[in-house]
Formats: sequence, C-alpha cells, structure tokens
Amino acid sequence: MSTRTVYVPTPDGTALATDVCLPDGTRPLPAVLIRTPYGREAHRTELCAWAAHGFAALAQDVCGRHGSPGEWHPYRDHERTDGAATVAWVRAQAWSNGEVVAVGASYAAYCALVTALATPEAACDTGPDADPGDFHRDGVPDAVIAAVPALGLTETAREPGGPERLWARAGWWAAHGDRRDSDPDALARALADDPRLLEHLPVARLAERLAASLGRELPSWSGLWADRARGRLVALGSTARLPLLAVGGTRDPFAEDTVALWRGWGGPSRLLLGPWGHRLTADPAAPARARVNLGALYVRWARAALSGRLEPTRHGVIALGDSGRWHTTRLRSTPRPASAQDATPQDATEREGADRPEAESRWSFDSPTGLRLLHGAEFNADPDRPVRSDDLAVPADGDRADRCLLLSPPLPRPLDLAGAAVARINVTADTPCADWAVRLTALDPTGRADPLAFGIVRRTGPPGEAADISVPLGTLGRRLPAGTRLRAEIAGHHFPAHARNPHTGEDPVTATRLAPSRRTVDPRGSALHLPVVARRRYVEPAPEICR
Repeated sequence: MSTRTVYVPTPDGTALATDVCLPDGTRPLPAVLIRTPYGREAHRTELCAWAAHGFAALAQDVCGRHGSPGEWHPYRDHERTDGAATVAWVRAQAWSNGEVVAVGASYAAYCALVTALATPEAACDTGPDADPGDFHRDGVPDAVIAAVPALGLTETAREPGGPERLWARAGWWAAHGDRRDSDPDALARALADDPRLLEHLPVARLAERLAASLGRELPSWSGLWADRARGRLVALGSTARLPLLAVGGTRDPFAEDTVALWRGWGGPSRLLLGPWGHRLTADPAAPARARVNLGALYVRWARAALSGRLEPTRHGVIALGDSGRWHTTRLRSTPRPASAQDATPQDATEREGADRPEAESRWSFDSPTGLRLLHGAEFNADPDRPVRSDDLAVPADGDRADRCLLLSPPLPRPLDLAGAAVARINVTADTPCADWAVRLTALDPTGRADPLAFGIVRRTGPPGEAADISVPLGTLGRRLPAGTRLRAEIAGHHFPAHARNPHTGEDPVTATRLAPSRRTVDPRGSALHLPVVARRRYVEPAPEICR
C-alpha cells in the first residue's frame, strides 16, 4: 500500500492537506474519509488498517488546522462545504468506485455528519479539470460513522437543561481554540499557575485571565456562549436516508447526544454504547472485559452499509458496565412502567412488559425499600462553597448541609440497568433561578464509590414556589452486584464541571455577583426511576450492529 499527501481544493480556494492511503492494485475502491482538527498524522495507522481491508483511506486537516491553511472557526458552515467538496473530489479520482463513508470522532464526527447531511448545492466544481458529471451524487457520502459526536457549539457548551459546561469547554478551548495546532495539557498548566482560574467572573471574560497563562489570546471564547440553538443536526438527521453507526460511551459527557442522533435518524441506524468515556476503548481505564475491536467492527459495518445489507431498522446494543455482557435495546427516551403499578426495587427484575425489554423501577425517597433520607431535606446552595464535581466524598454532618443526601439498602440480588434514568423531585428554592444537580453513586459492600449517573437542569420561577422537576440522568448500562447501595445527592452546584448559578436571575455567563440559595426537597413527592432489564437479551455487539 502507498500513502501520499495531496491538497484538496475547497469552494473558497483553500487547499486542505489530505493524506491518502491506497491498497496495492488498480481496481476501483470504496473510500473512507476522516476530516479532523486534531491532526491528520495521528490517523496514519488507522488509514493503513482501512487500506489493508480494501478501502481507500483519507485523513484531512480541516481549514486552519495543522497542515491546512486558512483560519480555524469551529462549527462554522465551511465544514459542510469543505466536506462536500472533498467527497466530490474523492469520487472524481481514478482509484474511486464512487462509494464514500464519512467517519469521525468528537469534532471530527461533527464534520462527518454535516457532510452526510449536506444539501446538493454544497458540492461544487473543485478545480479546472473537474467534470461535473463525476459528481453524480454531489458531496453527500453513502454512509456515516459518528463516534462520541460533539454536535454543535450549544450542545458542547451547555447541558440540555441549561447549565454551562465550564471545565470541558475551558479545557477544549485552551487546547485547541484559536491556534493552528493542539496543546492537550494547556488547562492543566494554567490551573497549576492559577488554581482559582475557573472561579473567575464573569465566565464570558475567563479567556482574558486564561490568556495570561497560555501566552496567547482566545478571541472566539465569547462566541462559544452566544449560540443557543440546539438540535439542528438531530433534526436534519431525521430526513436522512443513508445508514448511520453512532458510537458512544455511557461515561462520555456527550452520550445523550449520541443516543439522540441515533434515535432521530431517518435511515438505517445502529447504536453501540459501551462503558467508556470520550476516548472510547483508547482510554487506559476502559474495562478490559468490555473491550471491542472498533476498527474491525467499523470495517464490517461499512461493508454491510455499502452493500445494502443492513436491515432498514433502528436498533443497538449497550454494555452492562464491565460485566462483559451486551444487551440489545431500543433505549426509550424515558423509562415506562412495567405495569400499571410501579415496580419496586425488589420486584422490578421479575416483571416485564409484553413486548419491551426494560421495566421501570421506582425508588421512592420516603420508602424503607427505596432511598432513605440521611440529611439535607433543607440545605444551602452557596456558590462560594459549591458542591464539587471532582470529589465523590460527602459530608457526614448534616448540620451545615450543602446537599440533600439519600441512601438505599443493599441490593438483595444483582441488578442490570439498560436505558434512560430520571430523578423526579419536588423542590423549592428561595431564589428566582436555581440549578438542580442530581448525582447517583454506586457503593460496593466495602463502601468504595463509583459514579453511576448524573444530571443537572436549570429552573426559573417565583422564589419559594414548590415545583415538580424531572432531572434526566442519562442512559445507563450497568450490572450492579448484590450488596450494592445507591447513594443520591441533590445539590445546587456541580463545580467546576459546570459554571456556578449566581441565583440572582442573571445569566451565569455574564454575572459578576453571586448569592446563596436556600433549598428544600420534599421526599414524599420525589423518586428515582431506573431502567431495569426485565427480559435479558444478551448479544454479541458486532453481529447485532451489522445485521
């Protein structure tokens, strides 16, 4: 096989650095296209692997990054037009059989998706020697693999319920924003120099303080918070007819975007959701028993997608933690009761609906078999002393409670969870705006804590008015051993993962004044709803994904 670097022209005349890896031989080939801001050279091993399986493999630096000239503007329309022009260029090559799979992870998944969802006008003549007849399918690929997709500025900057993702965005912008290359350790070094950096107010001007540590400006930081439109790619995906493989991890902050993309896709779609974080199986902490050869699976799926062998359905698999078990699931947006009467934690595993694989298990906050209130039915959410996202320890003394704390009895037998979880809480705040963060932790019999689920939503309303709030806790995939206890925390902050709510009604991005908020949780009107596997249907992931 051979690898060479070429420069692919785009509609505005910029030539993008693109590595092309071709197998030996002269027959026309299907192509795999990766467009990335993280450096095309990091994909050379991956390109060789695709080529070894009979694909032409391309990795391209997006405009303004690494080897490509131009200016770097994350999430602008040029990713759509540049991607469409590159697909058209690929189809015009002598080594191409016309079939293209767009592939990407994180921001590169966004690039793959906007290319897959491009309008026909997005593809255009890419040079003086181009023949418009070669662009018979314009710039739209034939299939798309989107791993841990970062779907847009708003999706990455804010939770669906409103709160701002501070730590992740500061880290990404410090590492990649407003520069040609990347510096993954930039935020860590900045925090070492300035430990209180992320406490800076207003958040909109954090970049000015960060610039002092980085030695460079971040002019695009404020624009990150200006965009509030979300769901655009998911909405466009509902009209798509090409196949999709959505890959994510239950420990990835964008897991729900992955699930939403899969659930709303209009064409044949498959979901692979493992017990991974944002780096998927490349993370050294990824459980060995849940490892999947993603490269081999991608090749197998791409062949099935291009040949039209995929069933025209929507289904997927989810790993049950590090148990090594995979469960086929339809992952409903909210759990549904297994019967007219809610299942209890003890009997939910014995019930099942007539045709659905999940049952809802309701864990009441005022039941001896659900979650028992330890302390904090009344607590103080103080932005100057916020509950920390990077510390699983909880205060034993409830006299100065900063959160509501609840604990379950030990599980009498193992419990499998697969699907969407939600906390429904009856709460009161004495401020006009309040964030409600719910963190669920699994405690093994020795007391070791392991994060299980998290959700946060923002509510505005008259101070002192009781409200019933649903806090989505994401999609779970876990096997909990017998003896496990569940610990739930309800707090007003989750810092530094999320920016602090000032409680004044001001926008947390521009606020400079913080105030404490007195909170109340009514256990009688609150419960945790978990998606219990009622009908165990274990599968091998690759055959299920590729059928």
